[in-house]
Amino acid sequence: MKILNKLRIKIFADGANIIDMHKLNKINYISGFTTNPSLMSQSKINNYRTFADEILKKINKKPVSFEVTADSFSEMEKQANHIYNWSSNIFVKIPFTNSKGQKTLGLIKKLSKNRLKLNITSLFTYDQVRQVIKVLNKDSETIISIFAGRIADTGRDPSLTIKKSVLATKKYKKIQILWASCREIYNIFEANKVGCHIITVPHSIIKKFSIIGKNLDQYSIETTRDFYLDSKKIRVKI
Repeated sequence: MKILNKLRIKIFADGANIIDMHKLNKINYISGFTTNPSLMSQSKINNYRTFADEILKKINKKPVSFEVTADSFSEMEKQANHIYNWSSNIFVKIPFTNSKGQKTLGLIKKLSKNRLKLNITSLFTYDQVRQVIKVLNKDSETIISIFAGRIADTGRDPSLTIKKSVLATKKYKKIQILWASCREIYNIFEANKVGCHIITVPHSIIKKFSIIGKNLDQYSIETTRDFYLDSKKIRVKI
């Protein structure tokens, strides 16, 4: 799609449907992939390694982010090293805190020092981003995922946090800011406008890409037609 190819931002597909992921891998404007335990649960994945192996059979060049599932730092470290060795295109997702609210900064520092490619996830504030930047090995590839959609759900403008974070990482060529929890197609253009490096987009939203740039007058007619046809189905009488 021409308009997407012109954007500076990279689009990563977010999901856990293996068939969809393999199809999206063939599209040039899809630059990478992310998944998480919640998406895997929705797709009824019960064997993490088998799931990853199926994905990596065909997606072995574009980056793929897999998340640790442990809550203790020692087990997180063990899992991170294990996942990282599955393939050379893997970024290991480490949450900013565990479920008890304990920050993972020490672990992030250790893994980054060892040159693991990391995706630091579940960040919500600029202060959290600053703390992560401070402990990173600046020569190691890192993605910092800010949950913009969830920030917006609280009534706040996530683009402000994204913009400040992009500026904070400007001099570090191997650190990229990612707009996570995309809610609508327009988020891609918002993220691109503030200079965000990556946006991760759910498969359900990617399926709507065909209407980007659609004529709004025609869209208006189609919408009215849909309402009219649906009213006939329920045989509304007034």
